Amino acid sequence: MLRKIAVVLMEDVALFEFGVVSEVFGIDRTDDGVPPFDFKVCSAQPGVPMSTSSHSAVIAPYGLEEMEDADLIALPATTWRHAYDERILDALRRAEARGAILLTVCSGAFVLGAAGLLDGRRCTTHWRYVKKFEGQFPLAKLDADVLFVDDGNIITSAGTAAGIDACLHLVRRELGSAVATRIARRMVVPPQRDGGQRQYVEVPVPESSGESLQPVLDWMVDNLTVDHTVPALARQAQMSERTFARRFVAETGTTPLKWVTTQRVLRARTLLEQTRMGIEQIAAESGFGTAALLRHHFRRVVGVPPQDYRRTFRTTA
Repeated sequence: MLRKIAVVLMEDVALFEFGVVSEVFGIDRTDDGVPPFDFKVCSAQPGVPMSTSSHSAVIAPYGLEEMEDADLIALPATTWRHAYDERILDALRRAEARGAILLTVCSGAFVLGAAGLLDGRRCTTHWRYVKKFEGQFPLAKLDADVLFVDDGNIITSAGTAAGIDACLHLVRRELGSAVATRIARRMVVPPQRDGGQRQYVEVPVPESSGESLQPVLDWMVDNLTVDHTVPALARQAQMSERTFARRFVAETGTTPLKWVTTQRVLRARTLLEQTRMGIEQIAAESGFGTAALLRHHFRRVVGVPPQDYRRTFRTTA
């Protein structure tokens, strides 16, 4: 059961991420059938104003001693740094050892990593911090595609709003779907979102690191409905097939098939966002040919089906 929740604040705390945890666990909703929580906001310097990422300040009224018997300890996002307060890290290690649940929102995962609690554990963080996280915590099993990861007593979430998903998931896991649904309804959010954070990542158009194949790459993008075989592309580049294939991988980092598939997914994303075309027509316009192929490759690259992506990101009326 979740009875006592301790939220740990540090300098440069992100207000939205702190607000997510406060909204789910810090509001009295007993009138709606939600169990009461003993909600404590704590820091290493209770009563002292701390800076936020939004050019303001917050004050945590409680000290780190509130972590010692908390059922859940939540870490909102904070500015990345090389080192974190050892008092907080020690308290997290003790909490994990006694079986407390640890939950992070966005870059809060770096704090657990610094405490050594993510070594060999599945976890996630915001997609923008993936390379930095992997470099700092190579033993962690990072999954950058998902909205959150439930690894038993450690739950980590991706950027910002994914913290809502993680918190509601935890409520659902510990207190049941009915309680999670009541909280979600009051927050006016879906009780559970589909897909992962890949759908929110802006995928750049892969570029050639050299100049020799750039005209061919441009031609491929302009002619996505063409069947781009290696022999045909080699003729376009005026090279032998072997030379073309070797140079293509050297300059783009991938094969022609994978490269053009990514371009077709990018074209489909644009059409889903900006047009009212049907899925079959988008499949034809982007070079996939059939809706089935479009759905297969789109879900593999983006993480959600085309129709779900359109409902979220469509910009046309």
